[in-house]
Amino acid sequence: MSAGWAAVLAIGVGTALLKAVGPVGVAHRRPPARLNDLLELVGPAILAALVVTETFASGRALVLDARLGGLAAGVVAVALRAPLWAAVVAGAVATALLRLV
Repeated sequence: MSAGWAAVLAIGVGTALLKAVGPVGVAHRRPPARLNDLLELVGPAILAALVVTETFASGRALVLDARLGGLAAGVVAVALRAPLWAAVVAGAVATALLRLV
């Protein structure tokens, strides 16, 4: 398991624990709306960082290879409102074709 996936797993477990303990710890108090808005963005931001790291990094080096083409194909498929499975297939096919070249 890579360090990135271990971090995602740890954050997921921590989030579940905080959601379970939160109602007990703060009773009936609610955090400010602005804080709630910011906390809702943490999960997607971490996931996006993981995708970028796994796509463009090899060790400590920046790598631009066939994976970039696969990511681009997936983004285009999502922009065209294709189903998720079609975006994944488009990315995989584009990556495979670029690696053949």
